Amino acid sequence: MSATISTKTFDFLKKLSKNNNREWFNENKSIFTESQENVIAFLEDLIKEMSGFDGELAKIDAKKALFRIYRDTRFSKDKIPYKTNFGASLGMGKGSQKGGYYLHLEPGKSFVAGGIYMPESSVLKEVRKEISLYGDDFIKIVNNKDFKKYFPELDQEDKLKKIPQGFEKEDPMGEYLKLKNFIVVYKVKDEIVLDKNAAKELTKIFKLMKPFNDFLNTPFQ
Repeated sequence: MSATISTKTFDFLKKLSKNNNREWFNENKSIFTESQENVIAFLEDLIKEMSGFDGELAKIDAKKALFRIYRDTRFSKDKIPYKTNFGASLGMGKGSQKGGYYLHLEPGKSFVAGGIYMPESSVLKEVRKEISLYGDDFIKIVNNKDFKKYFPELDQEDKLKKIPQGFEKEDPMGEYLKLKNFIVVYKVKDEIVLDKNAAKELTKIFKLMKPFNDFLNTPFQ
């Protein structure tokens, strides 16, 4: 039987958001451990499902894919010690400079994402070059009707005001060249996350991201 995200896991996250302190967390450590194990079991199923369309994912270790719940507060004004979500890198984030996938589990705020987040300048330059040179191919992917249904636009965070240096001011792909992240995000309702078929349903959404990731990864093949 496939693993599902337990309502207990979401209850733990809800309580944690109201009691985000070390004392409460230590008193409830066993519930945290149980919730973490639940998410890892779910990730194992999800990885199995997703590797049906992307064989590279089969190499991912579910335990290592999960981000720590402890926040790094050294350089942050916000000293809250714990994250109020479970986040997992499925080839995206955790130092990866390739297009991949990401799962964020949080009551009322869950989402799936794909692409390259905060790429290094050398990677960013190569991706922009690929978009400029093969604009028609890129447009075909982002305008695909199934893709667009879930991802009407790419993430616009930190977008440049002007076309970056090294590209023509009149480049028809100019608006895409201004992007600093190449990611798509889809918010997922709690009832989908907690459903017994969640791994299959999320896999369908992740699968739509595959051509997008493949395009982003082309310069690095």
